[in-house]
Amino acid sequence: MTNPTSERESRKNDPEKTREDILAVATEEFAAFGLSGGRVDAIAEKTRTSKRMIYYYFGSKEDLYLAVLEKAYRKIRSLEADLELAGMPPVQALRTLITTTFDHDEKNPEFVRLVSIENIHHANHMKRSSEIGELNISVIRTISDILERGRRDGTFRHDIDPIDLHMMISAFCFFRVSNRYTFGTIFHRDLSAPEFYERHRTMIADAVLAYVTTRDGEATPQTK
Repeated sequence: MTNPTSERESRKNDPEKTREDILAVATEEFAAFGLSGGRVDAIAEKTRTSKRMIYYYFGSKEDLYLAVLEKAYRKIRSLEADLELAGMPPVQALRTLITTTFDHDEKNPEFVRLVSIENIHHANHMKRSSEIGELNISVIRTISDILERGRRDGTFRHDIDPIDLHMMISAFCFFRVSNRYTFGTIFHRDLSAPEFYERHRTMIADAVLAYVTTRDGEATPQTK
């Protein structure tokens, strides 16, 4: 049986862990119920802490929600940074980036829901964050580098805008998670079913590469 006194002492001795625990539970709460429906009381109960402590760490419910958004973007940008794409040939680097984005969105539906919720709010909370803007510069730099290397070796077209390409990758990967219920209801197809996973993963990467590749380029569809 957990000793409440020991648990309180542990929280005092490890404030960073307490903060991370709150963020993890808040991510689930806001992804499930949105900013307006998410309850700080529920977050406090699930983390065995108090509203007072949550407000001590984050200031307000809105600031906690923003911290959740920032953490979600940090996660995907950190994942991309760990890929070491600069050391790969441009076609391989771009395919790796696409499939990593695909895998991330599939495995992190709460990220997709949080972004959808923030769009409902017209990104009003995100606009307050300098961190999110800085974080997302990195993926554009990464794509710009891949495109430039592909242009130099004659593989990629010269007229591809990196932000347009990021939007294209994001849209493909995001849609099948954000719209899986409506799409599935209309077409009677479960987009989360394992049999579609590899097919869609390959299809999306092939489609993006076909868009960026020159007629004489080497970015051919992936074969098994």
